[in-house]
This record gives sequence, structure tokens and C-alpha cells, in this order.
Amino acid sequence: MSGCKNCGARAVGEALPRPARELPSYGRSLVLIVSGSLMVLVFVTQTIMAMVQHYSGSFGFWTWVAAGETAAWRLKWLLEPVLFLSVWGGLKLYRSIREQPNRFCGVNYARHGLVASAMVGLIIATLIGITVPARIRQRQMAIDAGYRAQFYTIEAALLAYRIRFGTLPTDLKDLSKKLPDPDGSLAIALHNLGDLDNYTGYKASADVAAVTQQKSPRLRGALIRRASFNTATDDTPSGGLSFTNYEIRLPGEDKILGNDDDWVGRDGVIMRLADVAKGGVGRIVSAGALKP
Repeated sequence: MSGCKNCGARAVGEALPRPARELPSYGRSLVLIVSGSLMVLVFVTQTIMAMVQHYSGSFGFWTWVAAGETAAWRLKWLLEPVLFLSVWGGLKLYRSIREQPNRFCGVNYARHGLVASAMVGLIIATLIGITVPARIRQRQMAIDAGYRAQFYTIEAALLAYRIRFGTLPTDLKDLSKKLPDPDGSLAIALHNLGDLDNYTGYKASADVAAVTQQKSPRLRGALIRRASFNTATDDTPSGGLSFTNYEIRLPGEDKILGNDDDWVGRDGVIMRLADVAKGGVGRIVSAGALKP
């Protein structure tokens, strides 16, 4: 039966035209491939730059590991958030590609890009994790070096004071009053001790030994007197006692004197208070405990 000429109706049994088939899209797979490739490229570039900057004459495995550690620390605040968003968003895109294979294709390429992003994030996290203990030790070493520098600055001033006046001072305030400080390092070291008016962490002492003297026969008609023939350069204190030893305590990280994190310096040797308690530094009798 032919179709109606007036209405244009098709004959019964005549096939209808098929709709055009929609082609699958590569867009989502391409996003995952590009993001994964960029992550790998950025990390590899930073590693090579670190290797060039710190080249030690060797291209061994551990040299590359060290360069990778440097690159990981450089990228930790920049690349890690981007990696998190990339992996989190990439999982959603990858899931949509797998659930709708008729609309999206390139699932294998998408998987490779997602794995590349995840691997870069895992490598960075691993390299940072294995270097954290070493970084903590280096930070503590830097803090300890600061305390030692402060102590050695004060020790140099104490030595200069003793050379000039023949004895150690009884108060650390005398160092700033009687010694020159052209670069201000002594003032900074003393300032870090806190309020010197209330500071009780410094003690000067002297080694006193009892000497038994035998009576010598007195010469008749002779009078022996001890005298100093060069009074202009005699720096011995008027009391006759010259302080030769000292003990000084530096407040620790809490800036409070008298706690377990204090440092103790004695005659050129400085140690933590905990190490002194173990017998690290010999004890010295302070000036206040001396008896005539």
C-alpha cells in the first residue's frame, strides 16, 4: 500500500530512518592523562634541578634519592594539595568512564593517568616521611648551636675580663659595664639570659688548697716583708682572692631558669642539665661555699 499523497504518510511496513549514533568521548580520559603527566613532569624537573644544584660528582642511586627528597620538600605545600584534588577528582572521572563505556572511551589511558598522579603523591609522601627524623635532628642541632654560641660569647668576655682585671667578675653586669662590645654580640648574649638584676645562674669560684708551711728559723736582725714592686700593673683584687672558675646556667627553650631544659657551662664546657646530672661535667665549689 502506497502512502497517502495528501498527508505524506508512509506505507505500512516501511522502515523509519535510524538516528545517528553518538560517538564516545575522549575528553575525561584526556583530563586524567594530562593531569598525571603534568604531576610526573613537575616532580622529575624539580628532582633534576636539585641534582644539578647539589651535584657531588656521582649519579648513584642514593644521590638521586637525596635529590628526590629535596624536590619533595620543595613541592610539599604546592603539589600535595593539587595531587589530592587531582586524585579525588580523577577517581570520580574514572568511575564515570567505566560506568558509561558507550559515552566515554579510553579507560586504559585514564587508568594510567590516575595511577601516575597517585604514584607521584605516594613518592613525595614517602620521601618526606623518611627525612622527618633527620630534619628533627638537624633542627635540634641548630638550637643547640645557638646555646653554645651564646655561652662561648659570654666565656670570651669572662676570659677578657680576667686578663684585664686579674679575676672573674662576681656579677655578669660588670661585663657590659667594663668591657667593650663593638658588635653588640655580648649584649645580645646577656639579654638572652633574662633580667640580670634578678639573674641567679652565675657563680664565680676559686680553687683553694690548704698548704702546710713549716716554721723557718727567724733571722735575727732581719725583717722580711712581702711587697709588690709594680703596683701599677697589679690586677689582683684587694681582698687577696682571685676568682678563677665559674659556673653559668642558661635558660632553655622555655626561657625560664631552673628547669630541666637549662644548659650549664663550667670553665669552657657547656652541656645540658640532664647530661650534667649524669656526671658529664665535674662539680666546682662555688665562692659562697669557701671557708677561710
